[in-house]
Parts: sequence; C-alpha cells; structure tokens
Amino acid sequence: MPAPDPRIGLLSDTHGLLRPEALDALAGAERLFHAGDVGSLEILDALEEVAPVHAVRGNTDHGEVADRLPLDQVVDVSVADRTLRVYVKHIREDIDLDPAAADIDVVVFGHTHQPSVERRDGVLWVNPGSCGPRRFDLPITIARLGLDGEGHPEIEVVDLPV
Repeated sequence: MPAPDPRIGLLSDTHGLLRPEALDALAGAERLFHAGDVGSLEILDALEEVAPVHAVRGNTDHGEVADRLPLDQVVDVSVADRTLRVYVKHIREDIDLDPAAADIDVVVFGHTHQPSVERRDGVLWVNPGSCGPRRFDLPITIARLGLDGEGHPEIEVVDLPV
C-alpha cells in the first residue's frame, strides 16, 4: 500500500524544539496541524514557512503562545478529491464532543508523546507523537495524513532519525 500523501503534516509536543529532521519530514506539506505544547512563537513562525499551520494550545503553552492559540479547532481540508473535517485538541480526555456525531473524519491530539492511530465509530484518532525533546524512551515522530485506495483517511507515522 502506498504511503499517505505527505501534503498534510501532523505534529505535536515540540516544547520549543523544532528539530531539522521534523522540518525535513514535513517539507512539501500544503498544510500542517500542531496538536499543542508548541513552546514558542518561533516554532509557529518556522512551521508557517513550510505551510499554513492550524495549531492549538497545549497544557504547557503560556503567555504569547497561549494568547495566539485556541484550545481546539475544526478545519476542513482538501486531500486529493475529498474534503476531510479535522478536529484538533491537545489532550484526548478533554474532548467534549462526539466526533462521529459532528461529522469529524480525523481527530488529532497530543500530550502523551506516544504516537497512536486508532479508528473508532468511523473516526480516525491520531496522536502524531512528539518531535520535540525526547521523553523517556519514546520515539521522536511526526505523522502524515492521506487517503487510502478507497478514499478513507489513513496515517503514516514517521520515526525521525535523531
């Protein structure tokens, strides 16, 4: 099966560190989603040089970063010939809506630094992991969102060579 189209990049938990390997893995993206714990406005500015960024506030984002970012957001994004509705929130347990009832196709969250992909009730739930400072022995990752051969959203988690 081919890898998902890399035009949509997903990342989380940079905590003020944007690794060059993450930027390399996101190169060519047409849109980026950052699921919080950004750490500094410089991270957002650097990501904006790659592609438009949809980011949310994480539990460690304060001051100017927190002022600039919403707690969550819903974005419609075109992938190939399909429009996907993407919901972004930092902490999965803080999600207070039913994504399936809200016609959400993909939920992107972070916080745990652990990449995960799960499909529930027709909704793809994705934690792209962390591409910032290493936490414990967890991998350093980003993810790419694309469509499978039947037009359903799918994810490729990319381990970064750091």
